[in-house]
Amino acid sequence: MFIHTVQPGDTLFSISNRYDSSVDQLRSVNGLAETNIVPGQSLLIPLYVYTVQPGDTLTSIAGRAYVSLEQLRTANPSLNLNVLQPGMKIRIPDISNYLAGTLGYYVVRTAELDRTLINQFAPYQSYISIFEYHFAANGDIVNNLNDLVAIETTWRNRVTPLVTITNLTPEGFSPELAHEVLNNPAARTNLVNNILYLVSRKGYGGVNIDFERVMGEDRDLFTGFLRQLRDRLRTAGYVLTIAVPAKTSDDIPWLKGYDYGGIGAVVDYMFIMAYDWHHSGSEPGPVAPITEVRSTIQFAIRSVPRRKVILGVPLYGYNWLIPYRPGTVAPAISNQRAIETAMRYQSPIQYSEEYESPFFQYKDEQGQTHEVWFEDVRSMSAKMILIREYGLQAIGAWQLALGFTPGPWLLRKFFTIKKI
Repeated sequence: MFIHTVQPGDTLFSISNRYDSSVDQLRSVNGLAETNIVPGQSLLIPLYVYTVQPGDTLTSIAGRAYVSLEQLRTANPSLNLNVLQPGMKIRIPDISNYLAGTLGYYVVRTAELDRTLINQFAPYQSYISIFEYHFAANGDIVNNLNDLVAIETTWRNRVTPLVTITNLTPEGFSPELAHEVLNNPAARTNLVNNILYLVSRKGYGGVNIDFERVMGEDRDLFTGFLRQLRDRLRTAGYVLTIAVPAKTSDDIPWLKGYDYGGIGAVVDYMFIMAYDWHHSGSEPGPVAPITEVRSTIQFAIRSVPRRKVILGVPLYGYNWLIPYRPGTVAPAISNQRAIETAMRYQSPIQYSEEYESPFFQYKDEQGQTHEVWFEDVRSMSAKMILIREYGLQAIGAWQLALGFTPGPWLLRKFFTIKKI
């Protein structure tokens, strides 16, 4: 597969001719309802043989195909790639030999929607973590999801359903609730028992713990809770996974509650939420800059086995009003909707090579300027390459129903997905 960055004057028709691909195929692969593409937009081209164009170099071809020069040469042993001629046919190598898992979060809806959406997502998933169950200060589970159809549909597609347990309250993620339970041995044990009962009663294959904003003083208690839960789950044959915030050192005050080494020694897999470096309450900027993502991976694998690490990526960005005013809240926007917005307002998309992240500005009908940072096939490809480079276990996403039409194509390009 190949990634084409739209140039001024390009149309879907001219691009389809260049790559010998139909307009309908380009629209389908990239999820385009309209055809009014904009400069800077990246399009995934589902081709495996590339026709050399005037001005091409081997380096530029390899870069757009997201393969190395060596891989390109190996895939074309009969060609002299040192002398490129327009019209020459070059085979794009298959690099899908990296065996990886996937973990996607899914928020339950109606039974009908759950069945439809999970059937759609499941072919490219190893685990689906169903969101979410809450608990009280005494360790009781306090809500019930209508999740049986979602669980059954997940299993039917040879994917393991995980139940997500969070410290969410009506006011948001509560470090105080986690603190109260972790510091009360009876409540902690009660929560472990209730999680095990929930998993077995509903028919889940394991658990995903998503306790956010854990206090630094609760660091060891949190790891101890995970160990207690692991011991009970493992005896019954269930999987334990956890979502943790991204961190690049142990010196970040608000992240001291997460002992990567201790957690990694206990859980089966650790999903790193490698996003929200810029978020709804911050100034505009890249949500998942490759510089920080790489630093997070490098820090994590110092104390966590590589094959336990799942790199979480966002299927969303944010839409800021500018000039930015502190205290304002930017709404989230799905990656697909971000692209549609750029096309609607005919706003050229820029790409930060430093952060491997696309962004654009547009002016709405009220004359207000917006700045949108999101993820596209280029930035997602860069993150998938990191998984291969560092030998990680899997890629994960928040959250599947946001959609990212070219995502399955990218997964098939870079990985062979592990199934049950």
